[in-house]
Amino acid sequence: MQMSFDHNAFRVHEGEKVNLSKRPTFADPLYSSKTHCKDMLAEHVEQLSKLQDIHYADNRYSVLLVFQAMDAAGKDSIIRHVMSGVNPQGCQVFSFKHPSAEELEHDFLWRSYLCLPERGRIGIFNRSYYEEVLIVRVHPEILNGQRIPHELINGEKVWSNRYESIVDMEHHLHRNGTRIVKFFLHLSREEQRKRFLERIDEPSKNWKFSVSDVEERKYWKEYMAAYEECLSLTSTKHAPWYIVPADDKANARLIVSHLILHALSELSLSYPAADEQRKKELADIRQKLMEEKGE
Repeated sequence: MQMSFDHNAFRVHEGEKVNLSKRPTFADPLYSSKTHCKDMLAEHVEQLSKLQDIHYADNRYSVLLVFQAMDAAGKDSIIRHVMSGVNPQGCQVFSFKHPSAEELEHDFLWRSYLCLPERGRIGIFNRSYYEEVLIVRVHPEILNGQRIPHELINGEKVWSNRYESIVDMEHHLHRNGTRIVKFFLHLSREEQRKRFLERIDEPSKNWKFSVSDVEERKYWKEYMAAYEECLSLTSTKHAPWYIVPADDKANARLIVSHLILHALSELSLSYPAADEQRKKELADIRQKLMEEKGE
């Protein structure tokens, strides 16, 4: 049984003022059972694999998927499960940690440019340039290490300037064939607490847990405020944000896979058509190969 799906229910529309307290972290499941969920995801993965094959051959567009979330929201899990059937040749995943010394010598968007997907590829940013208006906003002292002239980082204008730079960059990329889809995995504070406890209690998950994760929980309200403003000011027609309820991991995977399929299906993808010269070349080669059969 296929549940109905409305991608607009999760989209942040351009000009919308986001209030995360009114956005659910748990949504009615798209699946009726665990088996149904597994089958649906497998079907989505198969469809995505086929579309990615055409996208790779078409070689005109590039697709950038951006994932942002609080710790333990399931970004890694979603990327691993949803993209499991994609040919590695056509897909790249980048995670952005603390900027290196070289990266700090450039503007805050520079290192992201170096990782953008080529035509025919799907690029995935597991965290992204949006960290510069999220964690840096919650911890503005980080700006002091970015070697920006002091007069350029005073007051609130630094954030509006960064939003403007991001939107301008995304518009530029869209005009040049890159399609951008952005996901905010909306996790409740209580669900994060449970997942942290699970990481502590299960030895195989201890490596996922860091003391700094708990320290950041102290800034939950500040992070939600930063996300609300970011989502409100940077979701555009050509680079939309989708707020994905993330308390149910399985459902979140299905929602994300639906949204990725929707984005790819909107592209005018096709296998390259052979012109007359190419058809003649292939016919000649075929004839030679057929003649070899009797040798």
